[in-house]
Amino acid sequence: MLKVDEINVYYGNIQALKGVSLEINQGEIVTLIGANGAGKSTLLKAISGLLKPKQGSINYLGQSIAGKAAQAIVKQGISHVPEGRRVFANMTVEENL
Repeated sequence: MLKVDEINVYYGNIQALKGVSLEINQGEIVTLIGANGAGKSTLLKAISGLLKPKQGSINYLGQSIAGKAAQAIVKQGISHVPEGRRVFANMTVEENL
C-alpha cells in the first residue's frame, strides 16, 4: 500500500534522512517512534509531499508519489496533520483538516 525505499532527504546541505525504507500494508496500524531530531517529522513530510527526497522512492497504491505536490498527494488520500502547530485558530478542527 505504502512503500518508502531508500529515501534521502536534506535541509540545505544537512542530511536529515539517509536510506530510510519502510513498507505499510493494507490494514496495518504503524507508529513511528524516536528521539527528538531522529527524522520522524521529516519522513512524514516527505511522504506527504511537504519535502522532496533527493534520492529514493515513495510509492502509494503502486504509484510513485515522491516529489509530487502536497495537494496532489492529499487527493490520493495521504495528508500531514501537524501536532498543534500551524493551524488556523478561527477555523474548526474539520476545516483545518
